[in-house]
Amino acid sequence: MLGLFLFMRPHITLITAVYNKPRLLRFQFAALARQSFMDFELIVADDGSGNEVADVVNEAKRTMPYRIKHLWHADKGWRKNVMLNYGILESTTDYLVFIDGDCIPGKDFLLDHFLHREKGKVLLGRRVEHGERWANDLSLLKIQSGAFERFTIKDILDAIKGRSVRLEHGVRISHPFLRRFVEKSDSMLGCNFSTFKEHLAAVNGFDEEYDGPGLGEDSDIFYRLNLIGVTGKSMRNLAVQYHVWHPLTQVSEKNRRRFEETVKRGSHQCKYGLKTL
Repeated sequence: MLGLFLFMRPHITLITAVYNKPRLLRFQFAALARQSFMDFELIVADDGSGNEVADVVNEAKRTMPYRIKHLWHADKGWRKNVMLNYGILESTTDYLVFIDGDCIPGKDFLLDHFLHREKGKVLLGRRVEHGERWANDLSLLKIQSGAFERFTIKDILDAIKGRSVRLEHGVRISHPFLRRFVEKSDSMLGCNFSTFKEHLAAVNGFDEEYDGPGLGEDSDIFYRLNLIGVTGKSMRNLAVQYHVWHPLTQVSEKNRRRFEETVKRGSHQCKYGLKTL
């Protein structure tokens, strides 16, 4: 039965951006195994991880009920956008969902992205920002049982103390009537968005001139998609995911200038992107 499923053509592609952190990748694979929507392929866009990540991927290929493709290049500094473009090119479906390797999807994550897909739109998901205690307490058993999706007294206390934020994004609200009262999202997170492959191709994919986190994998491509009329569609309180804590990363001044130049130029095409590969 598993073999038959793996030979069926999936309806959507999930691209996960990975750099080391094999423990978290194992958690993410386990969370994907319990999705309410299983008609997907997974592409691991690996920006030069070590052998431990390859071992986790190879194990998952043997045991997980979905197909996995592992893309890898040598570690030459931050080249996430290059790997994301390779993921786009290697995908076999026309609809792409993006997540980061340090995020754990709730069970309806892919279902919500699939059901709400719409031509001319990019779906804008959010994430719960749990704190360091939650990250340290996370286990494979909590993932497999779904316990990680349920808030505890400790989680609420963390939120009160400011150690966790945006817990409200973990409440899934799917009823059309209730969704009219949900606050809209108007920005894109690179770890939780989706759109049609043709839209990404039209803007030449991700700009590979960015050399660090922030802006390049979300704000930049969202801006360029807007220039061709592909606008955001809020997925707040849908496509729930949980970010595993790590120290904050900073956007470099070079990348800030790069984005300012993009806005000033006003072109939807980046110079180095899908067409370069």
